[in-house]
Amino acid sequence: MAKDTGETTHCDQRASAADTRQVIALVDDDRNILTSVSIALQAEGFATRVYTDGASALKALSDNPPDLGVFDIKMPRMNGMELLRRLRETSPVPVIFLTSKDDERDEAAGLAMGADDYIAKPFSQKLLIARIKAILRRSGMTQGAGTADQENDQPSEDLVRGRLRMDPARHCVSWDEKPVSLTVTEFLILDALAARPGVIKSRNQLMDAAYPDDVFVDDRTVDSHIKRMRRKFRAIDPEFSAIETLYGAGYSFTDG
Repeated sequence: MAKDTGETTHCDQRASAADTRQVIALVDDDRNILTSVSIALQAEGFATRVYTDGASALKALSDNPPDLGVFDIKMPRMNGMELLRRLRETSPVPVIFLTSKDDERDEAAGLAMGADDYIAKPFSQKLLIARIKAILRRSGMTQGAGTADQENDQPSEDLVRGRLRMDPARHCVSWDEKPVSLTVTEFLILDALAARPGVIKSRNQLMDAAYPDDVFVDDRTVDSHIKRMRRKFRAIDPEFSAIETLYGAGYSFTDG
């Protein structure tokens, strides 16, 4: 294994001032991941900048923020949590965490710090790219990359179910007109439930709504997302009970 010297590895594709591609910053001490994900993103029309540790990335990202960052949590010199904490002092850039840890406390801490989504290793590049595109759309930064999405991008009406309002184009959610910060995965699960109030959705159906066909997730993953969503809604409304559990069957949404 090559020794990690902590240097910044430049794969910056911003070739000229006329280059309007969105820039994705990848920060991970695994060079194989950096290379493969960078190639996949460039094939989708993005520009990439890659860094092998948080300390090397911090100054570059602070001085010249990308459109979105993908950070590994466990890195030498400065981990992803600390990188996000310090970056948030100067920049609201959207961030997705990658991690090999299977610990809900780490996920909750990252999301509380302001991460936009969280994907566990090993991960599907298809899933990661879908999440990146969705977060950029939600952030209102749709120019430059993802031309196929732009061609199919049509104005969409908000989904309103009682006190719930969902904006599919921007992945924004509110309850009683108060914003609720959901990850992309949580949004997709909630959208599948709210689309047909009262209809029971099995865990498999919710997994199909939130994950590509080639990504394996188990039942507990959906349960964890539901648990976090309820916690976020109850922070606004302690009486929130619109997401119901039907034991042995799945979940449903009620707008009553």
